[in-house]
Amino acid sequence: MNTSTAQPIKNWVLGLTGGIGCGKSAVSAMFEQLGITVVDADIIARQVVAPNSNGLAAISEHFGTTVLNPDGSLNRAKLREIIFADNAQKTWLNNLLHPLIREKTLNDLSTANSAYVVLVAPLLFENGLEQYCDRTLIIDVPVAVQLERTIARDNINEQQALSIIAAQMSREEKLHRADDVVDNNQPLALVAIVIQQLHTQYLTLAAKK
Repeated sequence: MNTSTAQPIKNWVLGLTGGIGCGKSAVSAMFEQLGITVVDADIIARQVVAPNSNGLAAISEHFGTTVLNPDGSLNRAKLREIIFADNAQKTWLNNLLHPLIREKTLNDLSTANSAYVVLVAPLLFENGLEQYCDRTLIIDVPVAVQLERTIARDNINEQQALSIIAAQMSREEKLHRADDVVDNNQPLALVAIVIQQLHTQYLTLAAKK
């Protein structure tokens, strides 16, 4: 629940989160099908370093053209290699990107014209983004299901998947902090029914803002 003094957003905002492999994309698509605008933090993170963006220009000026692909896009693997080897460079990059991402996120949340707006962010709580939300929803599955889905989707081994899950806020902590929970370890048709019910509640809450 939003009780902070963060920049006011005219729209009622639902923060949607969950660990890797929990099915956030499938659920956010259900909200879109109901006519609700979805703002995805991961997509924004890519947009702020897209070709011809100020973010990418600053990165290439700082790190040199070795972090660019031949087509002028960001060579993410090369940049990742640099920042993992040098914590100061990682800090510099975060100081550049986080304000850009936050500014675009807040702008997109404020300019959405649906009845309310959904902010999808895997690190919603970790990055303090819940302060911009009126309510939060976690998409939940057991860790074993997270592992299975992540290994299949990303073509990685179990140890790599476990490392990614361990780096995120624990499932228990997210469940404790979220206002609403959707069990996504069931057929999507049943999940869609739950989302429709929540949508009805959110419409009522949004109308009061």
